Amino acid sequence: MTINCKGTLIDLSSPKVMGILNITPDSFYDGGAHKNEASILNHVNKMLLEGATFIDVGAYSSRPNADFVSEETELKRIIPMVELITKEFPEALLSIDTFRSLVAKHSIEAGAALINDISAGKLDTQMLQTVANLRVPYIMMHMKGTPQTMQQQTDYSDLLKDILFYFSERIAAAKALGIIDIIVDPGFGFAKTTEQNFELLKHLEVFKIIEKPILAGVSRKSMIYKTLNTTPTEALNGTTVLNTIALHKGASILRVHDVKEAIETIKLIEHLNA
Repeated sequence: MTINCKGTLIDLSSPKVMGILNITPDSFYDGGAHKNEASILNHVNKMLLEGATFIDVGAYSSRPNADFVSEETELKRIIPMVELITKEFPEALLSIDTFRSLVAKHSIEAGAALINDISAGKLDTQMLQTVANLRVPYIMMHMKGTPQTMQQQTDYSDLLKDILFYFSERIAAAKALGIIDIIVDPGFGFAKTTEQNFELLKHLEVFKIIEKPILAGVSRKSMIYKTLNTTPTEALNGTTVLNTIALHKGASILRVHDVKEAIETIKLIEHLNA
């Protein structure tokens, strides 16, 4: 199970880590933490040294009820950062967390390697064609509505079947346009209640039927800190526990704020499975 990132084949049969870089003022955990170039480069350097294969750069917070960000603002935030990071770390594989085709296009042209779309092409009708033209890997996530409306859209006739159907339809649309490398993200916390998030994790292995790499993004999310009655800051231990379960159930990529701990989790699980 490999994906082609800028000519480099990444083997996902051994799980990989995607480190999160939010350049937004309002992200739920680290909003506003990286305000200048030095702090951004330090954070990227730290994640790469700790073993991140991918760095996921986002300039539009997709937390529940997040502020709307214009396309112009998103571009102004993200393109200089992609250029900065690519210049400093030419080997870094940058994933761009966006649902806008224009942001995707300009980011890849600036040096990024793959696109991570929370809407699987549903919020921008040009996204799938753009990704196909760019010939880059595409992460498609399950969500209903928008970040502003998703938490009012948690009704499912059958959670797992509905999400599987969603992915079968989205993958078919992507393949029809010529997108080759597709990764699926079931979307923990997106249009799902805490109970639904745990049901999704409990049955994560059903997504193996799609025969695409699975990305799990549970890092410091509310399913952890609300269940434990703590805060995102105190949710690292819970993140590690749920990442362990996600790996057991077939996750190929862990998208995390804390790279070192995720790498250790993968090493221990791989020893267990050896």
